[in-house]
Amino acid sequence: MDENNNNMPQAQEEEGIDIMALVKQLWDGRKTVIIWTCAFMVLGLIAALTMKRSYAVSTVMVPQLNSSKASSLSSLASLAGFDLGSVNTGSELSPLIYPQIVSSVPFQKELMYTPLHYSKCDTAICMFDYSLSDYAKPGPVGAVFQAIGKYTIGLPGVILGAIRGKKEPIVLPEGEGADGGAAAKPLVISEDEEKVLKVLSENVSLAVDKKEGYVTLNVKGSEPIQTAELAMKAQQLLQDEITRFRVEKSQSELEYIQARYNEIKAETESYQEQLAKITDRQQSLTGTRDRIERDRIQTKYNMASSIYSELAKQLEQSKMQVKKDTPVFTIVQPVSVPTKPANSRAKTLIVWTFFGGILGCGIVLGKGYLPKIKEMFA
Repeated sequence: MDENNNNMPQAQEEEGIDIMALVKQLWDGRKTVIIWTCAFMVLGLIAALTMKRSYAVSTVMVPQLNSSKASSLSSLASLAGFDLGSVNTGSELSPLIYPQIVSSVPFQKELMYTPLHYSKCDTAICMFDYSLSDYAKPGPVGAVFQAIGKYTIGLPGVILGAIRGKKEPIVLPEGEGADGGAAAKPLVISEDEEKVLKVLSENVSLAVDKKEGYVTLNVKGSEPIQTAELAMKAQQLLQDEITRFRVEKSQSELEYIQARYNEIKAETESYQEQLAKITDRQQSLTGTRDRIERDRIQTKYNMASSIYSELAKQLEQSKMQVKKDTPVFTIVQPVSVPTKPANSRAKTLIVWTFFGGILGCGIVLGKGYLPKIKEMFA
């Protein structure tokens, strides 16, 4: 027991000596630490000055699902310990599918060709045209660092690109499908479009809160107004896509009933006109053939009129069903123009300086432990 008590102060003393030794080692190598810190401070200053400003916009929406049957089924399933959040019940589209819609190529391609307002342009211009214009090119300092990065870190990619050569544009063959109708064709994306789509996939995202039942659309851009307009377009496009899916079936039924309603309406009016003509003619002629023809037309008119009345009811019901299936979105947090950039130059400078200081300290301490490591493996 006494030996243990005697060893504790000795261990504490050795630990204190080790800490002081580390501090002394850092002080002796302070020149190295200062050099690395200053070097990374300069790099951080260059990175901060050449950094492109980015702005962020977030909007929160709550989709109002109209299917009470689906909600009751989900409630019963949750009581039993099952999660039906990812199951498509009936005509409902699960909110977990919304991020897939936002990241889809047709969705992002629609955003890519949406006219937006940039401060350097007098009129609205889409992101694709802006990326190819002179406005999107970096300044002199940015061009220099871009060239340095291209021929240093990105040199392997440059070499591979030179070996592969320029890709030829893909041209789809023209022609009809196997059934003689219009053939469904895949999407063709050019190299320039692919670059813009990559930027959009990184800057436009959707987060779903399954517990609270709301979705958050996050959008980043290079300018405040451009970012806000892009967020509003993405929000509206998402609502349109969900609405199209929800009302697709009922809208198809409505179009069918509307077409049949127009046909039977024209047929009923034709029989009505024929019946009026033969009735006027029977005022002077009362033959058996005229009566038979009148009865025949009257029967067709009565049948067409009955179908016409029934289709009129179904048409109104289909219109109400389309209205019922149309989802409602409650905008909890609307889109607003950002006033401050999302990235900070001061923070970038601090991070680079801190990293340089840590690296300098690691080099100094590593030199002190390097002989001990060599002795261990000797």
